Amino acid sequence: MKRTSRAPSKLSESVHHQLKMYALAAGAAGVSAIALAPPAHAKIIYTKTNTPILVNKPYYLDVNHDGTPDFTISLGAGGYFHESWVGVFVQGSQITKGFYNAVVATQVGRLRFAADLPPNAPVGKKRTFGSFWTKAMAECTLFRNRSSYQTHSTGPWRNVESRYLGLKFSISGQTHYGWARLNVKLNKKCNFVVTLTGYAYETIPNKLIFTGHTRGPDDISVEEPDAALTMPDSEPATLGLLAMGSPGLSVWRRKERAGSTR
Repeated sequence: MKRTSRAPSKLSESVHHQLKMYALAAGAAGVSAIALAPPAHAKIIYTKTNTPILVNKPYYLDVNHDGTPDFTISLGAGGYFHESWVGVFVQGSQITKGFYNAVVATQVGRLRFAADLPPNAPVGKKRTFGSFWTKAMAECTLFRNRSSYQTHSTGPWRNVESRYLGLKFSISGQTHYGWARLNVKLNKKCNFVVTLTGYAYETIPNKLIFTGHTRGPDDISVEEPDAALTMPDSEPATLGLLAMGSPGLSVWRRKERAGSTR
């Protein structure tokens, strides 16, 4: 039986052009995604932020960006009659029954607080971590009468700048160490101003990390985008804009601003 050969069908020039442009856009988007992904050998992941901690609005700190909060930093306030109080607290999330993520602890008199570590302080298995899942950082109580008031404050995190929480947390059942950097201001009327300015962790289980370090001597640091950054949601990110990478985002923002002035 004689076989007949069939000539391949020809696509129109316009269809070829559309397919080519789609392939270029998809390829560029894929390259951008690969460029944004942390290298497999990266060891320290650092996230820059400038996030205020608001009264009675806890901040859920997801150190490794897996969608599950590892710690909660909160500024709680309350009171009754002529007495009111406010405190800064950190709480480790429960991983399994009876096991919580923890922070480096320090003793102040008879009380235990979350330690305010200086830069370059080691955080690892030789540190003393809080055995209980909630740790106060600083507290202040205000006592009022008819003509005056008195305050009493305690805790190492009163009026500090660029001090660090030492973090121990679990990723897939393995222990990792990290840090979170905060500024804490306290005035004479027991008003706190608390700002989280960055955090980082070691991707290698059980490896020591130093506070403030975003890379080790042999490490590659991967800086995550600002955790407080939010993207506009009034217009979807098209494939073309994504394929353009950073210039595309600039175009997107210009279009958003233009749209808001109409």
